[in-house]
Amino acid sequence: MDRSEARNILDSLMESPALRAHVRSVEIVMEAYANKFSEDAEKWAIAGLLHDADYEKHPEEHPKVITGILEQRGEQEIAHAIHCHYTKWGYTCETQLDKTLLACDELTGLIIAVARLRPNRLQDLTPKSVKKKLKDKNFAKGVDREEVRIGMELLGVDPAEHISFIIESLRPYENEVIV
Repeated sequence: MDRSEARNILDSLMESPALRAHVRSVEIVMEAYANKFSEDAEKWAIAGLLHDADYEKHPEEHPKVITGILEQRGEQEIAHAIHCHYTKWGYTCETQLDKTLLACDELTGLIIAVARLRPNRLQDLTPKSVKKKLKDKNFAKGVDREEVRIGMELLGVDPAEHISFIIESLRPYENEVIV
């Protein structure tokens, strides 16, 4: 599967500009991590792009609709990573792709939420500011802090370095991901 096909699948399942911005942000970060880890950037970007593709139209079945589509197309590795992007679904993160998607999804959403509050958005955002908001459970209540913690732990990354990497990856694309 290439990204063009993945975008067609996304277009058939998702309309919300906010959700589209979210999956785009995760796509960007996943591609950056793939390059850092010398992995398949196209595959990793597609995992980021499609991880919430069915959430808008099939919230009760999420992520089974998108993973079913991917499995039918022979994309088992991407489907498994998508199953793993929320630990409470009971799938075990086995690969670097699985762990990275889990470590990036919720935290990327939190970083974008923090950036929305700032006049310079991502341009001068620091890990310290993000960590402060991560501790504030009243901020971005939809972000599951435990998932963020588990993701970083499984990926084996320093929180400040991980946050910094995500910010740096998103900066060139802030007009696309902050809506």
